[in-house]
Amino acid sequence: MLASTTRSAMLAIAVSMGLPLIATASAKAATVQPFDLSADRERIHVSRNETAIALIPAGYKFAQPGKFTVAVSTNASPPLAMMANDDKTTIGSEADTAQLIADSLGLQLNVVLTSWEDWPLGVSSGKYDAVISNVTVTEARKKRFDFATYRQDVLGFYVKTSSKISKIQQASDIAGLKIIVDSGTNQEKVLLAWNDANEKAGLQPALLQYFDDKAAAQLAVQSGRSDALFGPNSVNAYSAAVTGGIKRVGTVNGGWPLQADIAVTTRKDNGLVKPIQAALEGAIAGGQYEQVLQRWGLEVERVDKSLINPPGLPD
Repeated sequence: MLASTTRSAMLAIAVSMGLPLIATASAKAATVQPFDLSADRERIHVSRNETAIALIPAGYKFAQPGKFTVAVSTNASPPLAMMANDDKTTIGSEADTAQLIADSLGLQLNVVLTSWEDWPLGVSSGKYDAVISNVTVTEARKKRFDFATYRQDVLGFYVKTSSKISKIQQASDIAGLKIIVDSGTNQEKVLLAWNDANEKAGLQPALLQYFDDKAAAQLAVQSGRSDALFGPNSVNAYSAAVTGGIKRVGTVNGGWPLQADIAVTTRKDNGLVKPIQAALEGAIAGGQYEQVLQRWGLEVERVDKSLINPPGLPD
């Protein structure tokens, strides 16, 4: 029993650090690697999209001639972005999405890792053609950038695999539960609002728990000391697939009670957002977009169509 717990702890710590995990003989009982993290794994490709190419503004100069240069934040977590097993190739859903756009526009893909703080200046200055790194559309950002949506901002409720909790979809479902959440986040605001509604309805509020360490948080759920985790779906979906210790029982849009969208971000009014949106629409219609989501376990975050500059979250 101790050996099993130790393996789970090691796996949870690795996941919290964003490290790719590969099953070995000793760890096989604890995890089976569902993701191919090899550097030479073929990306999902799509054919040139002549409609999208025709929308590129005449005379538009890409950051590097013949290439679609995309910034991906080093803060992004698996499965959005991570290093392949060669420790130099960026893989994940964001790079795969960028590949679909580059192919559609008849360009080579050039992924550049950058800090979250650097991408706004980099996109505004033309250093990068776009950023694809889990950027949420907000009204404030729309003043400086254009957006073409490609995923929903989704929060997920996760419980231990053997939990009797089968769904968490509304306020009454969290009554009396112990739920781990990060302080100062929108997911905390959701839970506080639901607690308020429960108290007004005569229901017991949920007990919110805060952990500085993600590995400790996951172990708290798996050991039964906490009933659920509530946070960004992508991160916990990856952990669930890798460790097998937790499962999703519900989702909430990240902008609740409003709609929050994740979008490819370009410089304001430079004209590139229209060909990017057309490229995404083509990949959605052709099924390659769905293949990317399936590859990284993000099907619940799909969009039916790409929108240009939808309503953003308020300032």
